[in-house]
Amino acid sequence: MDGEISAEELQSLLEDDEDVRIVDIRSPAAFQRGHIPGSECIPFGDLPKSVDQLEGADHVVTVCPHGQASVQAANLIQSYEGLDEDVRVESLADGITGWTGAVVAGDEDEQGTEESDADAESATDAPF
Repeated sequence: MDGEISAEELQSLLEDDEDVRIVDIRSPAAFQRGHIPGSECIPFGDLPKSVDQLEGADHVVTVCPHGQASVQAANLIQSYEGLDEDVRVESLADGITGWTGAVVAGDEDEQGTEESDADAESATDAPF
């Protein structure tokens, strides 16, 4: 594993159309409630038998709720012999919670929108 990537760094890669595969290891139900645009859902339990889907990737970022299980997922992906040895594999620091707090909230601030307390609560709960 090459370490962790912040939500802001990942957002920058996505805005620059960098070739990055985002692997969300949460359950399909949690993924459906909210996920990073362009990410794919491969639940942690399915990862060992599905890691071959990542062959040919140049950069992989793993995502979980809080950035802990995704470290294990990144290590598992990095150990897969089918990936090129120069593939960059990182875990999203603070997980989807960090993404929601840093990127989604930042987008709303930049747009100058104000949200009600109910909207803020549902936005916080949505990804889980």
